[in-house]
Amino acid sequence: MKIADVMTPDLDTVNPSDTLTTAARLMADVDSGALPVGEDNRLVGTITGRDIAMQVAAEGLDPGKTTVGQAMSADVLYCFESESVEEVSEKMRGWWVRRLPVVSRDKRLIGIVSLGDLTPLKGTPRTKRSLRKAPGRSAPGGRAARRAVAAA
Repeated sequence: MKIADVMTPDLDTVNPSDTLTTAARLMADVDSGALPVGEDNRLVGTITGRDIAMQVAAEGLDPGKTTVGQAMSADVLYCFESESVEEVSEKMRGWWVRRLPVVSRDKRLIGIVSLGDLTPLKGTPRTKRSLRKAPGRSAPGGRAARRAVAAA
């Protein structure tokens, strides 16, 4: 199976000329700690919440004036749409990343793949031990359900 078969084609990106405030708001809206940076539909970098924190808190820069291009990492990891699910899974494991932008051979940004996209393909757990809940994760439905309960 190719990664193009399981990736998410609709992805949110920021432009290098966008401000860090814009990037942070989009990260909050889509509940993601990282966004691909695209220019002319090509992948040019990645911006993370940590990148923003380092520029704003550690460097004392104004997030409304500092651009994504100033804070992003241009050394971006990615995979090709034609790679197999197994190849991409190995890359993600080796690079310790939870998501990867998916590009065409000419580096046009076409989607994103996350561990969540790959997990259902791994089959069912082999032991009951792997079914244990993580501490503090007792509310059914995950984070969104916990937020809804807290807001009520």
